[in-house]
Amino acid sequence: MLDVQDLVAGYGKVEVLHGISLKVPEGQLVTLIGSNGAGKTTTLRAISGMIAPQSGRISLGGKAIGGLASHEITRHGIAHSPEGRRVFPSLPVVDNLLLGAFPRLSGGRKRGDVKGDIDKMFTLFPRLGERRDQLAGTLSGGEQQMLAMARALMLEPEVLLLDEPSMGLAPRLVEDVFRTIERLKAARMTTLLVEQFAAAALDVADYGYVLENGRIAREGPAVTLKNDPAVRAAYLGAAH
Repeated sequence: MLDVQDLVAGYGKVEVLHGISLKVPEGQLVTLIGSNGAGKTTTLRAISGMIAPQSGRISLGGKAIGGLASHEITRHGIAHSPEGRRVFPSLPVVDNLLLGAFPRLSGGRKRGDVKGDIDKMFTLFPRLGERRDQLAGTLSGGEQQMLAMARALMLEPEVLLLDEPSMGLAPRLVEDVFRTIERLKAARMTTLLVEQFAAAALDVADYGYVLENGRIAREGPAVTLKNDPAVRAAYLGAAH
C-alpha cells in the first residue's frame, strides 16, 4: 500500500533522513520507533507533503506521490494526525471533524455519508460526542488528541499517519488512546504509527522499524523487535 524507498529529507541544508526505506502493507499497523531527533516526525511530514523530499520515492498503491503538495496527497488518501494535535481551537468539535472531511465535501475524494461518519466518530470517541458543540481549544489534552485522530479518520483514508498520539498525556489517557488504536487495527485500518512509547507501540503493531540518526537500524515483526536485546535496552527499559 504505502512504499517509501531511499527517502532523503530534511530542513533547508540540514539532512535528517539519509535514505530510509519502509513499507506499510494494506490492512496492517506498522510502527516507527526511535529516540527524540531520530527523524520519526520528519518521515511522516515527508510522506504527507508537509516537507518536500530531497530524493527517493514515496508511492501509494503503486502511484508516486513524493513531492506532491500536501492537499494533493490528502486527495490520494493519506491522512496525517500530527504531533501536537493542531486542532482548530476557535472552532467547535463538529466543525473540526467537517474540516477533516473537506476533500470529500469539495469533490477531491468520494463524498460518501459525511454525517454518518461524524456519528461514527462520536461512537468511537464518546467524549467528543458529549462535547460536539464545545470549542476545540477548551478541550483537555486527551480530548484534543482524540479529536485530531477523529479529524484524520474523517478523510476515510487509505493510510492513516499517527504522530506521537500519546505525547503529553496522563497514563490513563495513553491507555485510552491505545485502545482506540487497537480498535482501528481490528478494523484493518492501514496505519503508520510514530511513537516514543515504544513498548505500547510494539504491543499493538504488526511490524516495526527502529530509526536511529536518520537511518533504519532494525526492522522486523513487532514481537521480534520487542524481544530484541538491543531494542529492549535502548527503548524499552528494564521493566519490559
